[in-house]
Amino acid sequence: MSSSRSNEAEALGASVDVYSVTHGLERRQGWSIYPFVKRSMDIILSFIGIIVLCPVFLLVILLIKLEDPKGSALFYQIRIGKHERPFRMIKFRSMVSDAEARLSALLVENEIEGAMFKMRDDPRITRVGRFLRRTSIDELPQLFNVLRGHMSLVGPRPPLPREVHDYTVRDKLRLTVTPGCTGLWQISGRNHLSFDQMVELDLEYISRRSFRTDMIIMLKTFRVLLGSKDAY
Repeated sequence: MSSSRSNEAEALGASVDVYSVTHGLERRQGWSIYPFVKRSMDIILSFIGIIVLCPVFLLVILLIKLEDPKGSALFYQIRIGKHERPFRMIKFRSMVSDAEARLSALLVENEIEGAMFKMRDDPRITRVGRFLRRTSIDELPQLFNVLRGHMSLVGPRPPLPREVHDYTVRDKLRLTVTPGCTGLWQISGRNHLSFDQMVELDLEYISRRSFRTDMIIMLKTFRVLLGSKDAY
């Protein structure tokens, strides 16, 4: 990890404690306008995104099926959302059909410390899938999760049940809000950051979230995706 990325992550997530997060959350829960407008924007923008991206969806489905005709183009995975409620998250399939069955043999190759698995040269990823991940196109179907209210456009990434099993009390604070498609983690280093740094950034967002913060994160996400080498 480069020192500049590490310093940036530490600066964004510094001095975030349990009190500041819960106090910030309670303060925003008492402010009724923000959650109402945030949810309204999620519905409007996700609906527009789904309509505009329909041709992209069809092209990606075709490419996935051409490489692996037997496998499904969509991948459904149980994730943990707000208040630890499970939901089915939708993605374009970027791995071989039996990827979940192969995971246990690869856990020793995990490149991120903490309750999360990431591996740059994961042998389960298909050729089409590698492109989808590098461009984050595989995440686009999550707009349907946003439309249904399982996710928001901006918020902490939803973890897997096995990851939450290893969470500390502090880690679980990131589950006090609706998970998002993008957040501070994505624009601050993504897979170059440790799990603890990701938690710090999520808690920083929860304690300070606002309309302005959400808009800045969404705009920076587009910029990051155009030249990102952090997604894998």
